[in-house]
Amino acid sequence: MSSPEEATDKRGRWRPELGLALVVLGLGVFVVVGTLDVSAAASRLGPGPRFFPMLVGGAMILIGLFYVADVLRGGHGDPEESEDVDAAAPADWRGVGLVSGVFLAFTAVLDVLGWVIAGSLLFFGLSVALGAEHRLRAAVIAVVLATGTYLVFVKGLGVTLPAGLLSGVI
Repeated sequence: MSSPEEATDKRGRWRPELGLALVVLGLGVFVVVGTLDVSAAASRLGPGPRFFPMLVGGAMILIGLFYVADVLRGGHGDPEESEDVDAAAPADWRGVGLVSGVFLAFTAVLDVLGWVIAGSLLFFGLSVALGAEHRLRAAVIAVVLATGTYLVFVKGLGVTLPAGLLSGVI
């Protein structure tokens, strides 16, 4: 069995860890640049609307830079030690495709069907894609979750979510 250093030499400088580090760095830059377009007035009571996005974006840039430096100096991720995960197993592209399809379908029907129906379909579709054996139970839980989150956000927090087909009913 080869050591991580030997594996690094065989693969060259490019490794998955470097890809993740560059994604974190890129997302940080994206957040900071996007926040520069926010043109709301600063609050007299506290930090303005740019403060927290800039804080998060700056932290992501800093973490990304440190992560890139660590990977280029030979740092590597620890192997998975979970008892139910086989790190050598191939990727489950069927599952990735199903989950991606469920999310894409959700975004396509959200405005038309509304949060409760689209969210129920989202939660049910994800549970089936991830291997739920009891479909009726998964459907009931999906409806309860979607309805509960709708009520918490709309009635409790005052956040507007699309009502869709249930407009005026809920």
